[in-house]
Amino acid sequence: MTVLPRSAQAGEPMGRLTTHILDTAQGCPAANVGIRLFFVDGERRLVTSTTSNADGRTDRPLVEGDAMHGGCYELEFDIGPYFAAQGMKTGDPAFLDTVVLRFSVSASEHYHVPLLASPWSYSTYRGS
Repeated sequence: MTVLPRSAQAGEPMGRLTTHILDTAQGCPAANVGIRLFFVDGERRLVTSTTSNADGRTDRPLVEGDAMHGGCYELEFDIGPYFAAQGMKTGDPAFLDTVVLRFSVSASEHYHVPLLASPWSYSTYRGS
């Protein structure tokens, strides 16, 4: 199935998807973490790839407006290399490498999907 841009109806709110990463082991934002967003609808297609900034966020929404589609997405966070670069003990091999979050959205809402992570655990929630 091919994902085509959708047109906004007059007055219909357009959705967007944002994220940020918090290093809960050190109590700070996680900078320079590789992030990939995929749309999943029978096949898995890369939507965007970026890196977190000094605030642990992306410089712009991962997807928004006409590019935002309702359905299933996956976010990948390269958290293992981040903790290794911090000089933290992560196990051998590292317990966490790439964290994958799968979630579903409506095309017309704002979704903020943060990652809170340490070398040994992670959690997420729908933020605002």
